Amino acid sequence: MIDVLVVDDDFRVAEINAAYVAKVPGFRVVSRAHTAAQALSVLEREHIDLILLDHYLPDRTGLTLVRQLHQIGHPADVIMVTAARDVVTVRTAMRYGALQYLVKPFSFGGLRSKLESYATLRRTLEGVESRRGEAGQEQVDQIFGALRTSESVAAAGLPKGHSAPTADVIRQVLLAAGEPLSAHEVAARAGLSRSTAQRYLKYLEGAGRISLTLKYGDTGRPEHRYAWAAAG
Repeated sequence: MIDVLVVDDDFRVAEINAAYVAKVPGFRVVSRAHTAAQALSVLEREHIDLILLDHYLPDRTGLTLVRQLHQIGHPADVIMVTAARDVVTVRTAMRYGALQYLVKPFSFGGLRSKLESYATLRRTLEGVESRRGEAGQEQVDQIFGALRTSESVAAAGLPKGHSAPTADVIRQVLLAAGEPLSAHEVAARAGLSRSTAQRYLKYLEGAGRISLTLKYGDTGRPEHRYAWAAAG
């Protein structure tokens, strides 16, 4: 589970955001805070993976808090969730290391896509670290591409009989793998039948979303292996 701290000065908004988070599989809200001081107090006593952070707080700005966390080396990641939409604030958030920026007001789907992309990023990083702890250019591209939302798959224009959620599961599996996979491996990791996995892989390869390579074994018959295209 990914442990989340929701920080917003508005009690009602904090409850709504927490309720949204609770609806996304793999995430749980550990605590809520309404000031930067409260947030720091939670971070001192609780394990937090991700902070959903408002910029407009009564005691200091959210970006000031992000900078302070960076200075003390706190490992929690940050997604800004705020009504602040001026370019200076957005650019500063990027410079301070915020992974995502969600402008209020937003829908549940908007927050869900950010959280799912964050979960994909964590799986991708864990996959690279579990193998050798170092990343080549291909793995680096996959890590940086992991934050792209599932909407990028839906935007590909799936044909009749294909669903965006299933296509995105395959996308996440390929991104997390860090190396090309066979259709059998994709099916096993995605929890799909091999025929379903092959059908989606064929479509996504034809649409340029994934790359296909051939691996030759002792039998002489090449094995098709798939990887998510770095540009997508």
